[in-house]
Amino acid sequence: MDAISNTSAPAALAASPDPLVRVRDLHLTVPSAAGPVNILRGIDLDIEAGAAVGLVGPSGSGKTSLLMVLAGLERASAGSVRLDGEELVGQGEDALARLRRNRIGIVFQAFHLIPTMTALENVAIPLELAGARDAEARAAASLRAVGLAHRLTHLPGQLSGGEQQRVALARAFAPEPRLMLADEPTGNLDRATGAAVMDLLFDLRARAGTTLLLITHDPDLAARCGRIVSIADGRLAA
Repeated sequence: MDAISNTSAPAALAASPDPLVRVRDLHLTVPSAAGPVNILRGIDLDIEAGAAVGLVGPSGSGKTSLLMVLAGLERASAGSVRLDGEELVGQGEDALARLRRNRIGIVFQAFHLIPTMTALENVAIPLELAGARDAEARAAASLRAVGLAHRLTHLPGQLSGGEQQRVALARAFAPEPRLMLADEPTGNLDRATGAAVMDLLFDLRARAGTTLLLITHDPDLAARCGRIVSIADGRLAA
């Protein structure tokens, strides 16, 4: 079965009575030579299952830090982060790694592909780590869904920037994550290529019913989301 064409996903997500993501009084403070730096200052945020949310704000406002905490890649200093009813704050690294593997897809500005592995191998890795017996078949299906059926055996260095980001999208969507986190995914692409990649991202999200949190400086991209959340100086704006 094509991992990205799960037509039953939107109905299943809509049945959940609670937000997929619930953040309460979230703080992130990091040390520096000049003293503690407060990056996130009491964030409260709910994201409903199946929603698309655009997160906007000036550079240094805390957008990426919030995404990293939601992904379990940065530890909150205080507060609560619940995904699918499960508390992330206080969990160990192994538990957070399993949560990312099973429920979260992440697409960054940088492609983060393994240069010595083919496109197929890059997409199959998270599936294999999750114990999927059909990892290679699902990886191939995901690459077909992003228009790269003819690039399965190519290394990242043999692909254009747009093609590499398509591989990254295929890898992120292949495990059928509940939550997709995208941090300026077109930042390394020219305008035309970036627009094509974003069309693909929104199409994949709609087809799978995946919840999306998109960080962007582009107001037109943010407007494509059903909801826009603004952050400034570590706080969500009214």
